[in-house]
Amino acid sequence: MSTPTTPPRPTDDVHEWLALYRAPGIGTRGLHKLLQYFDSPAAIFAADRDELLARGLTAATADYLRRPDWQAVEKDLAWLNGGGNGLLTIRGKAYPPRLADTADPPLLLFVHGDPDYLLQPQLAIVGSRNPSHDGIALAEDFAAYLAGCGLTICSGLAAGVDAAAHRGALHCAAGTVAVTGTGLDRVYPAQHRDLAHRIAENGVLVSEFPPGTAPLAANFPRRNRIISGLSVGTLVIEAALRSGSLITARQALEQGREVFAIPGSVHNPLARGCHALIREGAKLVETGEHVLEELANQLALPALPADSPRQHTEPSPRREELSGDYSELLELMGYEPVAVDQLVQRSGLTPEQVSSMLLLLELDDRVHSSAGGRYTRAR
Repeated sequence: MSTPTTPPRPTDDVHEWLALYRAPGIGTRGLHKLLQYFDSPAAIFAADRDELLARGLTAATADYLRRPDWQAVEKDLAWLNGGGNGLLTIRGKAYPPRLADTADPPLLLFVHGDPDYLLQPQLAIVGSRNPSHDGIALAEDFAAYLAGCGLTICSGLAAGVDAAAHRGALHCAAGTVAVTGTGLDRVYPAQHRDLAHRIAENGVLVSEFPPGTAPLAANFPRRNRIISGLSVGTLVIEAALRSGSLITARQALEQGREVFAIPGSVHNPLARGCHALIREGAKLVETGEHVLEELANQLALPALPADSPRQHTEPSPRREELSGDYSELLELMGYEPVAVDQLVQRSGLTPEQVSSMLLLLELDDRVHSSAGGRYTRAR
């Protein structure tokens, strides 16, 4: 990655772009139609009310376009004057062409960090907000490996898999892109403030929502189309049947992008979303090499050298062998989250014995506890 450039500064017509973007009662597609007809924001504001109404606008929207909220625009400009902040317009050269090629691209993108990352080949990695320990490790491993192979990792800064993907990507120079569902003057969730700062230093945060926008539930499905639209493909790691990750994946399919999914146990609820995607045509992958094989021709990525390190998903050998019931219990766990009562049934041991053994195995970093009182074998 080249040395980060200074984010684009507002142009002479940035006031008009920001004012147009705040027009009420008209969505992104409606704004695109207006621009196609009038050619520029300045021409839209110069049109008379009757002409605006003739384009199918409501009276409230036409009245706003005749008298824009310049005070709100000034607040946006004040944010743009902050360090590292910038604005990309759909007509600008810095706007990511892959996103512009989708059916519903945002008119404006607010950015914090280096916008050049948006022009790099990107892979989206998304998944559960409450993943298993193994899901977090997979997201970090896949992100670090694929970033090391030249792909910029894109995700949504959410808890769980998203955050793990960003962390994994930050190990490499390829950096990471975080698409948020709020204005960039705030971090959501708040516990990712430090992570957001790291992304701004080695990547970019981007949002279609102007400063001051709160984390409303309706914002996140809209955010997801940007994640998939920026990327050549989307990799899903652990997702329930009803989740935002599946929305992102299906939007990727609609946008003509590749979709990858990591399978899991048929008994794991967090694997069901991935299995559904695979049934619908997503590519089943087990390693980062599988992803690269599908994308190599499309991106002209260099082939993986024969002597280069490969990605391993199998657990490494332990320093010391376990003995007796502990070794048997570990084998009975498999590699998916499992409840204590299931282990009791499989092993024939008492609940007290299993709980005691799990505690010792967890202290020895051989198993990890997860949501719902389940345990996962360490990778």
